[in-house]
Amino acid sequence: MDKTALEALLERLIACWEGEVVEFKQAGNDYDTDKIGEYFSALSNEANLRDANAAWLIFGVNDRSRTVVGTDYRLQAERLQSLKMQIAANTEPSITLRNIYELAHADGRVVFLEVPPAPRGMPIAWKGHYYARAGESRTSLGLDKQDEIRGQTLQSDWTAQVIPSASLHDLDEHALQSARDAFARKYENSIPSKDVMEWPLATFLDRARLTKNGQITRAALLLLGKPEAAWHLSPHMAQLTWRLEGAESAYQHFSLPFLLNSTALYQKIRNIQIRILPKDSLLAVEVAKYDRKIVLEALHNSIAHQDYALNGRIVVTERVDRLTFENDGGFYEGVPADYLSGTKTPRRYRNPFLVNAMAELGMIDTMGYGIYQMHVGQARRYFPMPDYDLSEANVTRMTLYGGVIDQAYSEMLMLKTNLPLADILALDRVQKKLPVDDAVTKHLRHAGLIEGRKPNLYVSASVAKATNNKATYIRMRAQDDDYYAKLIMDYLQQYDHASKKEIKQLLLNKLSDALTEKQKLNKINNLLTKLRLSGRIFNSGSDAASSWEIVKK
Repeated sequence: MDKTALEALLERLIACWEGEVVEFKQAGNDYDTDKIGEYFSALSNEANLRDANAAWLIFGVNDRSRTVVGTDYRLQAERLQSLKMQIAANTEPSITLRNIYELAHADGRVVFLEVPPAPRGMPIAWKGHYYARAGESRTSLGLDKQDEIRGQTLQSDWTAQVIPSASLHDLDEHALQSARDAFARKYENSIPSKDVMEWPLATFLDRARLTKNGQITRAALLLLGKPEAAWHLSPHMAQLTWRLEGAESAYQHFSLPFLLNSTALYQKIRNIQIRILPKDSLLAVEVAKYDRKIVLEALHNSIAHQDYALNGRIVVTERVDRLTFENDGGFYEGVPADYLSGTKTPRRYRNPFLVNAMAELGMIDTMGYGIYQMHVGQARRYFPMPDYDLSEANVTRMTLYGGVIDQAYSEMLMLKTNLPLADILALDRVQKKLPVDDAVTKHLRHAGLIEGRKPNLYVSASVAKATNNKATYIRMRAQDDDYYAKLIMDYLQQYDHASKKEIKQLLLNKLSDALTEKQKLNKINNLLTKLRLSGRIFNSGSDAASSWEIVKK
């Protein structure tokens, strides 16, 4: 924090005066370190119990006159910072001051000791003793408070915590107006827009679930905060990052407010028109590379479900044909596939306070429709389905495609506009060469949507349409076993016998080009075995030097 921010913080804290999370001391150079440790334990435990972002121990302020009088506590910077090590060495579990600031105030030097809240479920002791606050007094941490802290789950809503040091002045005016407009649109059928616009700011923020009784929450700062107010969220980075990879490379970071800067990030993405020219058509279909609504849905989902306690940024990587969205935290409720039908509603959220606020501002819905709508939107644009990668611990990645992978897939969606989403998802796996369930494969084949043999499946007539070459399509299309068996029998009737090598030469260039070399050889062996077991041919030679002949009847 710079001098201006420290002066504003000091003014706010003095105006509110001492409570359970603020303590003022005049403090001389020899102020007892044990007393500091006891105050640290008390303030940390109270900050935990009150969901406060931090507590403050301030030196250089007279606690009776409530005026700045200055302090000579540890004037040497190195000795002042060493207090962190002393705190860490004597607390259990071991934590220490988050920051130590010095302010050259007009009335004297002021030292700010920023105390972090005790971790969820773990009260903080100083040299084996637990401390708390009772008004302005330091006291022992009672068993009831110890039980309350120890009974906390490890999961807490980071976004719901109030920031005592923040005020309405930390909110961006343009973001506030956009928030009012969005809220008014959402409730235009039940609340007159004029009323929304005339509400006092504190009333609006409470109604929009951004604040708690007028107190600024982390969610409010994330969505509406000024860029320079991001320090209130420290050590969280409070950033969205756009990164361009490929022949050209670039990047840009976007800070608060996320309500406005999510759109600013979208505008960095190169969103040209894509032309898809179906076979036998003189008119190309033109679609935008990316749909604005889908991109913002993906980005807002990342904001809503980020694990902010991990202190990372949200990253959107743009490549030539796709966007990748990355946020900290695993997929929170179920798996992405659960939401593809549009019928599953999540029962819980990682950040319920932030999610509710974003829903009030029309940024997301809370019924689980987002993933379903993104897939439907991609299908309507004849593009591949989004992919989710959950392979890395505590990271969720979603890839959104901005181009065609298989022309035949896109043409199939143009031709069959009433395909169920389940079939489109299966065809998407086929075009991406991903495994497809046997029952699904059978259904797609019966519906005439795919051809080929596992694992080389193709969207129907994909080769013919992609190459405009009927001969190529015929070579790719598999024939029945009876066709190949007849070729073998005709050859033996013509030449009386044939070695395995000769039969290979006969069939290799006639088998489907969709098969690999190994699959073709296995196919030939299976055909010979089938003919032998049916009593139609026999091997008059050896395994090493075969000689196949027709069984005489």
